[in-house]
Amino acid sequence: MKKVAVLQSNYIPWKGYFDLISNVDLFIFYDDVKFTKNSWRNRNKIKTPGGTKWITIPCGFKSHKLVYEIDLPEADWQNKHWNLIEENYYKAPYFNYCKKFFEDIYLNQKWKNLSDLNQHLIKNISLKFLNIKTKFDDSRNYKIQGKGEDRLINILKKVNTTKYISGPSAKAYISNNSFQTAGIHLEWVNYDNYPEYPQLHPPFQHEVSIIDMLFNTGPNAKNFFKIKK
Repeated sequence: MKKVAVLQSNYIPWKGYFDLISNVDLFIFYDDVKFTKNSWRNRNKIKTPGGTKWITIPCGFKSHKLVYEIDLPEADWQNKHWNLIEENYYKAPYFNYCKKFFEDIYLNQKWKNLSDLNQHLIKNISLKFLNIKTKFDDSRNYKIQGKGEDRLINILKKVNTTKYISGPSAKAYISNNSFQTAGIHLEWVNYDNYPEYPQLHPPFQHEVSIIDMLFNTGPNAKNFFKIKK
């Protein structure tokens, strides 16, 4: 039975996002939905000596645009983000292990579109650092009609799946009954019981970008982004 997840692309998301990806056969980016400013789409948290800190891609106020329509400014936000990351993680044991990849992202490429950046980061982190072999796709490829739950269920029907895996935050806007009626089993991921890993700047925080775990655990990261069963 093919397991599928459908989720908007996030900016350097936390480990739970990648745990969800690793638990499905097909992960569909859902970027043809409304963009919400200062959400996980364009910002995330890193650890600093003074606690957690937001790093945010400036996107302006674009209340009527979809995620994939968000163009990025020519400003030097890429340099600023890399400088913040380097400043707070250069002492991490595996900073140099990951440095080349992230330097290329932030210093050698100019990103003009938010969705393109997010999807590139997520796909490459999954494969290069976490050894996740999940297949990726984009909801725009299916030209789905409808709204809300109906639209999501139509995507799942298009890919011929009967098992949908979702993060717990979606409980606020989708119901099990609709999926049962459509013949699709809805399964919720539980983000409790993640193992802790050696982390700079205690106390330990789970809810930070995946880069925190990569810089602190390097090739061992795959042992820490999975929930203990």
